[in-house]
Amino acid sequence: MIRYLIEKEFLQIRRNAILPRLFVMLPLVLLIVVPFAANQEIKNLKFCVVDNDHSSFSRLLVQKIDASAYFSLADYCGSHSAAMRSIDGGCADVAVEIGHDFEQNLVKTGVADINVEANAVNGMKGMLAQAYMLQIIADYAAQLGEEHGIDASGVSLAGADVRPRFLYNGQLDYKMFMIPAVMAMLLTLLIGFLPALNIVGEKESGTIEQINVTPVGRFSFIFSKLIPYWLIGLFMLAWSVFLAWLIYGMLPAGSILLLFLYATLFLLIVSSLGLIVSNYSSTMQQAALLMFFFLVIFILMSGMLTPVSAMPEWAQLITYVNPLRYFIEVLRALYLKGSGFADLQMQFFAMLAYAAVSWTWAICSYKKSA
Repeated sequence: MIRYLIEKEFLQIRRNAILPRLFVMLPLVLLIVVPFAANQEIKNLKFCVVDNDHSSFSRLLVQKIDASAYFSLADYCGSHSAAMRSIDGGCADVAVEIGHDFEQNLVKTGVADINVEANAVNGMKGMLAQAYMLQIIADYAAQLGEEHGIDASGVSLAGADVRPRFLYNGQLDYKMFMIPAVMAMLLTLLIGFLPALNIVGEKESGTIEQINVTPVGRFSFIFSKLIPYWLIGLFMLAWSVFLAWLIYGMLPAGSILLLFLYATLFLLIVSSLGLIVSNYSSTMQQAALLMFFFLVIFILMSGMLTPVSAMPEWAQLITYVNPLRYFIEVLRALYLKGSGFADLQMQFFAMLAYAAVSWTWAICSYKKSA
């Protein structure tokens, strides 16, 4: 009986002109567009300069800032107030004011005044802009020491020699961080929405009444609704893994079998949630709005865009009941760190418990009516 119900679901999907193409094209489009569009790397920041010294050292500093990959010179301003007007008008993101007697003070004492002010309407952008600028100034101070024998540590943050080594993502490429999260978001959206809309669509068309008058049990019916989208989700994950390798040259550093084990659990969770929503909805509009409500919260509180540790404590507590949080952690750990099952046990048991509860709820909430 279950086999015929599953065949019916696949026939319905195949008869749909859009869905089969969507399963192939959506991962392709999202993996090409989102890692670039959601990139939080800060580059091409515009800066203006107030040069009160007009010396060779001040010109060298401006040239060094302009030559970096992060900043481009927007304008020279004659005063501090003019620089602030430039920031207010959106012409510049950062203002650099070089103090009077800049070169003379460096030669004599190794200490000079540089004022850096950043537009912090976007707090992250302002913070990173100032950090980049201070790093460039520190490099400039080191360059003066090498080329002119000047101890210019007074223009840097500190005299310490910091040599960072970046683990797991040595190029600091934000796309490598986003691609696993995009895969998780893709599975959440499609495998969450489609089962929810499927049952409600049958309610609206009246075809579900034909199932309700048959001896088909609740378990068999819900199971037959879940299996097709479960398999489609695994296909989409495999297709996404292939596309990530083809486009970005990115493969999981950990076990691919472990990746699909966690994906199987996650797909069971999101498809069960979709079925739960459909069981409590009478129209496709109700189901779509309910799924939209839950999935937006899942995505925003998953750590996909902002770290969970940066959220308020009450929000961090809520993320413990968010299955997408665990799946994104697993994907990033497998892709970037090459983690094993021992490193991801907490996520496994949390997702297993979530899957058991959601699957049981999906079965129990379905009511056969006459």
